[in-house]
Order: sequence, then structure tokens, then C-alpha cells
Amino acid sequence: MASRLAMRMPLMVARRSLGLPLASRRCITTSLRTNCGIRPAKSTSLSCTASHQVFRRAYADAPTVNLSPTPSPKKRFRLLRWTFRLTYLSAIGFVGWVAYTVWVQRNPNDQIEPDPNKKTLVILGTGWGSVSLLKKLDTENYNVVVISPRNYFLFTPLLPSCTTGTIEHRSIMEPVRNILRHKKASVKFYEAEATKIDYEKRIVYAKDDSEIKGESVEAEVPFDMLVVGVGAENATFGIPGVREHSCFLKEVGDAQKIRKQIMDCVETASFKDQSPEEKKRLLHTVVVGGGPTGVEFAGELQDFYMEDLRKWIPDIKEYFQVTLVEALPNVLPMFSKQLIDYTESTFKEEHITIRTKTMVKNVTDKTIEAEVTKPDGTKELEVMPYGLLVWATGNAVRGVVKDLMQQIPAQKDARRGLNVNEYLVVNGTENIWAVGDCAVANYAPTAQVAAQEGAFLARLFNTMAKTDEIEQQLKELSAKQAVAKNGDRDAILDEIEERQRQLRRVKQIGPFKYSHQGSLAYIGAEKAVADVSWLSGNFASGGTLTYLFWKSAYLSMCFSTRNRMLVVMDWLKAKFFGRDVSRE
Repeated sequence: MASRLAMRMPLMVARRSLGLPLASRRCITTSLRTNCGIRPAKSTSLSCTASHQVFRRAYADAPTVNLSPTPSPKKRFRLLRWTFRLTYLSAIGFVGWVAYTVWVQRNPNDQIEPDPNKKTLVILGTGWGSVSLLKKLDTENYNVVVISPRNYFLFTPLLPSCTTGTIEHRSIMEPVRNILRHKKASVKFYEAEATKIDYEKRIVYAKDDSEIKGESVEAEVPFDMLVVGVGAENATFGIPGVREHSCFLKEVGDAQKIRKQIMDCVETASFKDQSPEEKKRLLHTVVVGGGPTGVEFAGELQDFYMEDLRKWIPDIKEYFQVTLVEALPNVLPMFSKQLIDYTESTFKEEHITIRTKTMVKNVTDKTIEAEVTKPDGTKELEVMPYGLLVWATGNAVRGVVKDLMQQIPAQKDARRGLNVNEYLVVNGTENIWAVGDCAVANYAPTAQVAAQEGAFLARLFNTMAKTDEIEQQLKELSAKQAVAKNGDRDAILDEIEERQRQLRRVKQIGPFKYSHQGSLAYIGAEKAVADVSWLSGNFASGGTLTYLFWKSAYLSMCFSTRNRMLVVMDWLKAKFFGRDVSRE
């Protein structure tokens, strides 16, 4: 038995090592058994010769089967792998770009000192128009002086979000010093208020209005060129009690005041033994003004109540109310009829009351008196109790602009601001320009208009400086040509001709032309409306996707990478942790 098993071992090894098919292995086994003298268990009809032929044929086929390369399996998920790699590399590139941008902002280059022989350009204000001008102005061509009572630029489209804590106010503020420090030539900045502009003497009178004052409080700043970009103040339309009892929404201080009063009304309404009528009054917020500012604030306030206030203070559920008052027949008059209807229906779903054709006549510390026009045309006086009144409508001319208008005879008919021509030059002057809300250029007083006006003035001033430089070179070449010899004169004449061609190209700058990019407004409940210019027409949309577009558009419009990162972090913080309900 052992001997037979030992003799079978070579046969088994041979069959397995060759890796042949079953039929071939049987033939080989039979052949080997015959050659080795092993008698098969059953008689076979195959002869020894045939067995050898089968063995040779099977053995000849064996290397072909065994040595052929095994086909590699088909590659899977190739698209997913490449997508992951591209995403990974894009993320690394984005982080690198952000790090480089932050490093550049944190490490400005050395600045050159201004040339005292060059013209002095004085810019009043740090709003949209003035900052857009400073951002693109070649400051090495002028002695630039900036005068403003605030040393920062404020991104006003996101100011309503600051009233409820969705965004912190410092996230939308960009220090003016950061802007000026990155210019090629140094720029002087005075944190002061321009109290008077003397057009004849070409002097701006400035006064330090801060709480901490030094020995020098007032100063005179001479100018060769002046840009007035002081904006406008809140208009009360002569209605009694508006300035005393309402909150405006134009500056950072206004947003902080509203934020405090919201929580003050809530906590006062929660006080012990407060009557239901008083709770209803305290928790009733009236917003006057159906423009983008008023609509966005109403939406933000309702979001604050729905997502945070009623969770932490459930006692106010039955009393909280927001009312939007507008004197015109509808809100958002600059939008299309389709978007106006969508906004009104969304407000109705959010339980925000809209009172159109309602004109405020008087304001007290607890009520407003409004004249309501009914559908039949009759008018009725109505009294509305309120706890918080936000005034978000109208612009009025500032005192310094009024005084300048009185000095210029061509401005005697101006009412809403300084009348300017197509190059934004103040009518009746040669060296004064105006941008923003203080200028009347037949465009709506919006941030978009002011920013384009400032960018236009930067191009204009850069062109004027280049023109002066070429004209000075032409004078010098003309003097050289007069005393040059015949051989050198031809070369100088060719250079003069080249400079004249450059001068003609530089002077080809057209008048200011506003390009409307569209209008955006947040209406609450993570919805927004957009009326965007698209090719030769407008594209109107509203809803949640438009809200994402609203966020991305405003994020891209923020002044710096620092502002964008802070705003994104504020949005994430409010989304995950909610808004802060503490009273600061």
C-alpha cells in the first residue's frame, strides 16, 4: 500500500504543476501509469502509442495555457479617483491663495513720499464712491488727503443682518488705514468732519469731533482738486417725533442700537405682571420704508424670532409682530411686478404685515399716526402702537453740501444734492467732483452707482495725470528741438510725433455711463429675490436658490479676503449655534 502511494505521488505532482485541463491530466496519468508499469484499475482501449501521442499533444498545449499573461482586471472608479484628486489639489491651491492674500494684506510694502510740486487731491468721505476711487487711484500722481469722521469702510448691504446678530458689525468693516497703506505713495488721512468748503479760497475746514481731543481741534486743508463723497443723512420729511423716537439704519451705531432695543423690548415684555396689551405693544416692530433696506430688516427680524427668540423665550409667541409700512402702492418698487408679488406672498406666509399706501404723519414715544388710503380712494387716520420703530426711508442733503450749493450760482436750483455733468464735475466749478448720494446724476442713490462713479473718477484722474506728464514732455522736447542741430532735430521731431499720438490716445476717455448689474434683496426664511441684467434683458428669480446666489454675490462684493472669511464664519456660527439673545 505504501509503495503504491509512493508511486502515485509523482503523478499527482505532475498533474498539478502543469496546470492542465482535467481531460489532459487524465491522459497524462494513463500514459505515466503505463510507462511505469502500473496496471490501471480498469481496462482501457487506448494503446501505449496512443497514450504517448495524447501526452505529447497535451504537453505541447500546456505551456501555451500556463505561460499566457493573465488579463488585468478592468479599472474601476477612474472618474471618481480623478475627481477626488482634482478636488484635493483645488483645495490645496485655494488654501495657498488665501494664505498668500492674507500675508500680502498683513505685510504692505514701503511707500514713497508724495511730491510737493504735484497737485493736492482732497477726498471727503469713506463711503462707496470715495473708497472705489481710492482703490483704483494711482496715488503717486497726486498729494492725496482723505477727510472723514469714520476711519473705516462699511459694507452697507449686509447691515440689516447686524441688527439681529446674524453677522457681527466688525465683519463688514474695513479700516481705511489698511486701504491707504497698500497704495504706492503715502496718503494722509484725518479723522474729522468737514464743516465747510470755501470754493473761492480752495480750502476745506475740518473739525475733530471725537471724544478725545488734542490741542489742535480745527484745521484748514487747501486743495487743488476736491472730491465730495460725504453721502446723505436720514430724511424725516419734517414729520414730528421721527428723529426723537425712531431708529435709523444707515451706520454701524444704528444697527447696534436696534439690536439692543430688540432685546430690551423682549425682556420688558417678559417682566412680571405686564398686561397683554402692553406685551403686544412692546413686541410690535414697525418698519417704515418698503425699499431693500426695510424689506431685508423685516425678514431678518422675523428669522430671529422664528429660529431663536421663540425657542428661548416661549412666552412671546402670541404677541410678536412685524409690520412694514410703505407710502407707495407696493414694496420694492425697483423690482419687477413678478418679484413684488412673490415678496408680498412670502411675507404673508411669514406672518409679516405689509401696509402700503400708508403715510406716517406723527410719531410719539409709543404710537405712530398714519394716513391710510383705502381702495376706494378715501383716506383715514390710524394709530399704531409700537415697541420698536425703524425708519429706513429717505435721504437728506448734509449741511456741508448745502453750504457749498449756496456758494455756487449754478446750484441755486439744486434740491437733492450737487448737480453734476457727464464727467461728475459739479456744475459751476472746474475742480470739484461729487460722487454717491450727495451727487445728482440722474441715477438712483445706490451703492452700485456710487462704486461705479468712484471707479470712473479714478480712471479720469489717472488719465489727467498722464496727460499732464506727456504735455510736460512735449514742452521739453520742443525746447530741445529749437536749439538742436540738423542731425538731432529729426530724431527729436519723431519723438514729438510719438508723444502727440500718445496724448491723443490718452485723452480718449468718454463720459460716465452707469451699467446696471441688477438688484438683490433678502426677504426672510432663507429666500431672496434677484432682478439681474442678463444680455439684452433682465432675469428675475426668487426662492432658496436665489438666496444662495444672494449670499455668493454679496460675499464676492466684500472689500477684502478678511471680510469674506469673517462673514462666512458668522453665517456658520449663526447656523450651528443660533443668534445671541443676550442684551449687550
